[in-house]
Formats: sequence, C-alpha cells, structure tokens
Amino acid sequence: MLVQLVLSQSKFDQFLKPSDTLNKPRRNAVIITEVSVASLTLIGLDQLWYADFPRSKFKTINDADEWLQMDKLGHVFSAYQLGRVGANALNWAGVRKKDQLIYGATLGFGFLTAVELFDGYSEEWGFSWSDMAANGLGTGLYIGQELLWDEQRVTLKYSFHQTYFAKQRPDKLGDGLLEEVLKDYNGQTYWLSANLSSFLKNSKIPKWLNVAVGYGGTGMLTGKTENVENFMVTQERYRQWYLSLDVDLSRIQTKSRFLRTVFDVFNVIKLPFPAIEFNGKNGVKLHYIYF
Repeated sequence: MLVQLVLSQSKFDQFLKPSDTLNKPRRNAVIITEVSVASLTLIGLDQLWYADFPRSKFKTINDADEWLQMDKLGHVFSAYQLGRVGANALNWAGVRKKDQLIYGATLGFGFLTAVELFDGYSEEWGFSWSDMAANGLGTGLYIGQELLWDEQRVTLKYSFHQTYFAKQRPDKLGDGLLEEVLKDYNGQTYWLSANLSSFLKNSKIPKWLNVAVGYGGTGMLTGKTENVENFMVTQERYRQWYLSLDVDLSRIQTKSRFLRTVFDVFNVIKLPFPAIEFNGKNGVKLHYIYF
C-alpha cells in the first residue's frame, strides 16, 4: 500500500511538472478548459445576474470617483491574477514564453472586457473606461515584470476583515461572509508585496520574505458621499495605507510539485502580520495582527 501511494504521488508530481517542450495535448486541454470555463461563467452571469436588471442601449459611465477607488483595485487585482493563471497554465503545457504572455497573461483582460460589455448594455450600470484602464494596469503589471525581470518580484495580494458597515446595507455590501468578501470594500485591502531577496540580492535574507504596502478605505455605504439619513452609520470615509511584512509562498523551497501548486494558489492572499496604518483621520495606528 505504501509503495502504491509513493508511486501514485510520484506520478501526480510528474503530471504537475511543466513540460520542457510544447506538449500539444496539454496545450489543447488548457485552451479548451479556459474557453469552456469563461463561456459558462459569462452565460451564468448573463442569466443569473444581468437578467434581473433591465437591458438598455450601450452606454458608458464615469465611475472613477466611487468607493475611494477600491473597486478599481479589484479590477487590477483580478486582471493580474487571471493573467498569472493563464500564463502559468501555458507554461505547464510547454508553450514558449512569448506566447504565454500574448495568449495567457491577457486572459484576465479579455474576460473582464466581456464583463464590462455586459455592464454597457445594462440599465443598472454602464461600460466604464476607468475599469478598462484598471484591467490594463493589472495585465501590464504581470507582463511588464516578465519582460523586465523574467519573474514576478512584486505580486498583488488581497486580505479581508469583516466590518459593521455590511450589516447596515447588506444588499450592496454583502449578506454573510462569502458575499462580504466580494462586496464590502470597507473590509478589503489590496497589497503590493515585494520580494526583498530579488531586489537586494542578499543571501542572508530569506528568499520567501516580502515587504508589503497595502491600500484600503473605510466609512463607505455608497459609491459616493450621498444622503444616508436612513442608515445608522455615518459615512465618514477615508483612505488607509499600510506597511507590513509578507511571505511569498511560491519561493518556499520544496521538492513536491503538489505543494508548489498549493502554495501558488494561496499566494494571492496576504498573510496576517503586524502592520502600521497611515490614514487621514488618526494619523498613525499600529495593528498587532492585521487581516
């Protein structure tokens, strides 16, 4: 039984290992999977989300000044992470680096553009050029680093903590933890996490140690500062900046391809660490542990 388990794990690790040359079955599987998942997701959004709102002629909106730009950072983050997944999937299939960047790293931009077009034909929303700019920034952050350094020295990460704002407006900010993670901008923080050893080239610095700069906002019940007399919590909104340490899980040394894959998946999350907060209300605030 133990021998079978070892052999099975070895085969699985071999399956997860990126191909040194173009593996056409893998490449075709990646393309079919991505197209199928993206198509099903868009169909699901159209039927389960957009169908509940009136359709309209295509229109654009200017929402660049809403939610203290937290929604824009969500677009940057999504485009970056989807592009990273797309490029890594093609790398696993042995596709050459140039094509990884052209057809893989642009996955997020392409998918989010389709979602933006749905917004453009919805009475509730509209096509947002600032959203598109954010999508391009996220894609550019990934591709730019690959062209400049052939690695991701700076990664985009996400963290979340629950706030009391969601209970005041659950229809907009989420009803329950799972919805709040996606909708409550007050509890979201987006991080630029930079790997120290990649920049300083110092062998004494652990290869997995990062320093992270975060951005968040609080006091938001609506996109803009609007009349909120019916709400119990006032909109005293302000921006928050954070400085903290982080771990780049993808740089933890292990021979197991399975563990590398697990680390790569969870590397989108900023690990809890002590943090210093800078904001326009309290000045400087220390968090012993910040999520």
